[in-house]
Amino acid sequence: MPYREKKVDKLFYQIGEVADMFSEPVSTIRFWEKEFDVLKPKKNNKGNRLFMEEDIKNLKLIYHLLRERGMTIEGARKYLKNNHEDAGYRLEIADTLRSIKDMLNDIRDEID
Repeated sequence: MPYREKKVDKLFYQIGEVADMFSEPVSTIRFWEKEFDVLKPKKNNKGNRLFMEEDIKNLKLIYHLLRERGMTIEGARKYLKNNHEDAGYRLEIADTLRSIKDMLNDIRDEID
C-alpha cells in the first residue's frame, strides 16, 4: 500500500504514528533510522522517538526510493547523499502529478 498522505499539524509524531503513516512495521522505521543519516528523531526522557516534520519528509523520500522505485538500502543511501535536494524536488513533482491525475480521474468519473 502506498504512503498515505497525512496533514502534518503536530510538532512531533511517535514512532507508532509514523509507522501507520507509511504502513510499515515499527521495526522497519527503526531500521531505516539506523541506515539513513538524514533521520534524526528527537528522544524524550523515556527514550521514545519523536519524529518532526523534517523527519517525515525524509522518511517519505526514503519510502519512495525503497518501495516505489525499488532501490536497495545502499543504493538509496548513495542516491540521497549525492542528490538529496534534487530527490526531494522530484518527489514533490511526482506527488503533484499524482494529485492532478487523481483529480482528473474524479472529473472523468463524474462525467461518465
